[in-house]
Amino acid sequence: MKIKSLISVIAVFLTVFIAPNASAVTSVLSMSVLQTPSASETLLTLYGNLKPNKSGTTVKVQVDTNGKWSTTKFSTKVTSVGTWRVTALATALESKVRYRAVAVINGTTMYSPIRSIEIKQLPEINDAAQFIDLVGPGGRVHGADISRWQHPNGKEIDFVKMYDAGMRFVFIKASDTRDEADQLALKYSMMDHNAAQAAGIYTGFYHYAVLPYVTDAEGIKKDALAQAQKVVWRLASMGGYGPRDLPYALDLENKCVSYSSTGACRQYATRSAVTLWATTFLASLKEKTGRTPILYSYANFLESSMTRTKELSQYPLWLAHYSIDPANPINQPGQKNIGCHVHSWTRANCDSGWTVWQYSSCGIAPKYGVPGNRLDLNVFRGTPSSFLALANGSWTPEPVDLMPSQEISTMAIVEQIATKTHKLVTFKVTVNRPTGNPVVTGSVKLVFDKANVPALKPTQSVVRETSGVWTLALRAVPAGTYNAKVVYEDISGTHAMSSFPVSFTVEQGPTPSPKPTPSPTATKKPTTDGCRGQIKN
Repeated sequence: MKIKSLISVIAVFLTVFIAPNASAVTSVLSMSVLQTPSASETLLTLYGNLKPNKSGTTVKVQVDTNGKWSTTKFSTKVTSVGTWRVTALATALESKVRYRAVAVINGTTMYSPIRSIEIKQLPEINDAAQFIDLVGPGGRVHGADISRWQHPNGKEIDFVKMYDAGMRFVFIKASDTRDEADQLALKYSMMDHNAAQAAGIYTGFYHYAVLPYVTDAEGIKKDALAQAQKVVWRLASMGGYGPRDLPYALDLENKCVSYSSTGACRQYATRSAVTLWATTFLASLKEKTGRTPILYSYANFLESSMTRTKELSQYPLWLAHYSIDPANPINQPGQKNIGCHVHSWTRANCDSGWTVWQYSSCGIAPKYGVPGNRLDLNVFRGTPSSFLALANGSWTPEPVDLMPSQEISTMAIVEQIATKTHKLVTFKVTVNRPTGNPVVTGSVKLVFDKANVPALKPTQSVVRETSGVWTLALRAVPAGTYNAKVVYEDISGTHAMSSFPVSFTVEQGPTPSPKPTPSPTATKKPTTDGCRGQIKN
């Protein structure tokens, strides 16, 4: 009995201290990388197995970015036979990348061996394409976009330095719905267009859109057509489309149509209104110039603010997405970590079908010959030949396409309201061209006759409802009867000034109690880093 007990103790000892512990068995995670070359974009397959098999284990793919490992959005589960696989479309054309797989086994992080791969597309036979260098992140065509903000204190951009730094295209803000911003865009757009092309850089223009404050389909269409007309006139003033011009782009990223006095948005355009306006604008521009324009926006706006249509998907998409690095060839803009952004450009693999990717607003401006600190950076999706194809097609404007000068305008007062001193005096004004279409630029104001100018000057505000339609409001008009005129002026000189005489009476209303003036308090605004998490190439 004692001998049997001793043997049992020894057996337990051996089990505890000598027998291998199953949880201590070393796991091995393997990974291989394979690319399927093509003339357009490469399919990248990362695959391997886990030994011993632990099916259901999550395997994530990491990438080496400038010596730092970061986890990509690509992950999968180990299958019942111990294997795993991830496939991704590599939109880069020329790129050397290092990947590894990572998994957590029983609380321990396991890494696969590091695998390096050089992304290669099939070579092109095209002499012209040889001048479109693939020196952007991920071996893509590199570009920028600029506006007046890249001209601090009127300083010029050194486009030769920009070309030498690898930039091969630049989009230039050339027009805006708002008249003051439009004039500032015009100030630099022609100069930048000529200087960039002289340096060997392809150029495109873009129009910043502000949507109309109307809900009827006819009013929305009229405004879209008027803004498209402004773009055609601006493009015509630049000489139309030449061999180094990319299509005009529509910058559509804001759907607010009414703001409060504090600048907060009071009302947004509906999905149907945004979609109708965009399709009308793009179709009109395409019809008038023979070139398919580009739409600029970001994925959440496309999904939440526009209706999905086949008509929109025909236009090349310029997509903004700043949080991911295009140096990783399998990164894609406009994708969620889980699921898809669903919009007109969404494809089967959740790819947003982009043509140009604005990957940063924090480029190192001086590096590219740009005054200031920040520069928007972009990459083109595709080969040099497909880039050149985007610039195919010329358009030479006829005299009828040129912007008119001091074109006759006709004003009408649609509605006039004047009651008491504590209420607004308002005028709804329309101004049309000789064709009956609304004027494209300009604004309105009220001018009192000299004989009865109020002692205290009322405050005037103007709300643009749609092209050629404004609501003019006067606050704090003293009691009395007034003769005045509503005056339309256009600072661009496109349309001639016009006016319409008005008479109105304001009765004395209740005197509002003066509001106590709050004592000023120093409020320290929190500092924010607008470039946090962005790529600073």
